[in-house]
Amino acid sequence: MIVPALYDAEVRHVRRHAMHRSFTHGIYLWLVDLDDLPRLPPGLRPFARFCARDHLGDPARTIRENLDAYLAAQGVDLRGGRVLMLANARSLGYVFNPITVYWCHRPDGALECVVAEVHNTYGERHCYLLRTDEAGRTETEKTFYVSPFLSVDGHYQMLLRTPGDRLALAITLRQKGSTALTAIVVGTRRRATPGALARMLVRRPLITYRTSALIRRHGIALWLRRLPVVPRPTHTPHEEVQ
Repeated sequence: MIVPALYDAEVRHVRRHAMHRSFTHGIYLWLVDLDDLPRLPPGLRPFARFCARDHLGDPARTIRENLDAYLAAQGVDLRGGRVLMLANARSLGYVFNPITVYWCHRPDGALECVVAEVHNTYGERHCYLLRTDEAGRTETEKTFYVSPFLSVDGHYQMLLRTPGDRLALAITLRQKGSTALTAIVVGTRRRATPGALARMLVRRPLITYRTSALIRRHGIALWLRRLPVVPRPTHTPHEEVQ
């Protein structure tokens, strides 16, 4: 697979718990090789930076070094195998990634595991180490507070297929025998050329700022409709996820 790549995408959220609400908005995402991050012309560098401080671990190390340290603590050694990361890039000094996905491969190219790094708007993050089937499906217990209107219980059903020409991810939260929330991301692959990035910046300007603002806007809308707020528990990060 040739990377880096850009995905011209759309995200859709459907909330079914306590109150039905849905929204859809356009985004773009990067797919990058952690051992060969994009090198952009000087004029575009402020719009696409990949910084360790925006992800798990020690900001003084690389994203790859921090991911390897996290995996080692979980008993996983990729032995230098390739890691593909799907994420927003830092743009004009800001980034917010509701979820960053890492596809972790062994040296022979086989997929070893997937890591889903989830961020909330309180500055916290949490990693889920996942084993997917051949179709990219997996399940895991919910252990991290994301929405102030959903409790930390239940389990996620995920579709995290390695992106190709098309991007298709889906995460469904099941609580008490029913679906509480579904999030779907679909998109089309674009070559990550300077021209393609420039066009994306015009079509979807300030995307990381917009993503964060939309999350807060929808949260305020739910609060104004008197949806009960679930108290946020104390979050203890992974040792390697400071």
